[in-house]
Amino acid sequence: MSGPVLLFDSGVGGLSVARALRQHYPRLSMCYACDNAWLPYGLRDDVTLSKRIVSVCKAAVAASQASVLVVACNTASTLALEGLRATLDIPVIGTVPAIKPAALNSRTRHIGLLATTATVNRPYTQALINSFASDCVVTKVAADALVTEAEAWLSGTPIDEQRLNLALTPLWQATQATPALDTVVLGCTHFPLLKPELIRLSPVPLVWVDSGDAIARRVGQVAPTLVNGTQDGRCFTTAPALPLIKGLARFGFQAPQRLTIPDAV
Repeated sequence: MSGPVLLFDSGVGGLSVARALRQHYPRLSMCYACDNAWLPYGLRDDVTLSKRIVSVCKAAVAASQASVLVVACNTASTLALEGLRATLDIPVIGTVPAIKPAALNSRTRHIGLLATTATVNRPYTQALINSFASDCVVTKVAADALVTEAEAWLSGTPIDEQRLNLALTPLWQATQATPALDTVVLGCTHFPLLKPELIRLSPVPLVWVDSGDAIARRVGQVAPTLVNGTQDGRCFTTAPALPLIKGLARFGFQAPQRLTIPDAV
């Protein structure tokens, strides 16, 4: 393996995974691609979206000459991992909500799942709960507004605290239940970008769990020769992304290049 690790997301959520990877491997060679032309993914039908994800990732892998693809998006992972692995000849690492570590961590056996509507409602997510948190109360909260807030925050727009609190009301209410919620799964890669704000707004101390560290460990297993490489930092988008340039730079990525997608739907 000689090419970089490529992170893919619909928007900027994958930057939280990039941050986790950089913390584990400061010299990791890494590129980033986002399908901002189709953001948010939750509004698309599954069949069309699956085809789109495969087309965009195929084009991004070719443009970056990546050796590993990390699908840093829960929605894309639940829909398209099989198609990506059948299409690409490089390892593909997916992202799933961190239900298992959250259940292992919870002392009260009441955990929260904070995710997009699409992830909250997918059978795949319920299967994770059945497998790893069957003895827990699980409060599911669809918080699509947090995706918008994370995208706006990276563009330099102040976070709308009132909007966050409104979206998080069911979660805050669960902290007063019996048993009380004590652990929250950040089931969308956008959400860890807002973690300092979530901690500040929470009425009680909570444990916040995301998939970043697990993905980093998996990258180290799949691509050990890349963790001491030369930093790359190229970024690819499917639509103009001028407001994101400064935010991307904070995470070590260059100004985006427009991605050409020959077989896009």
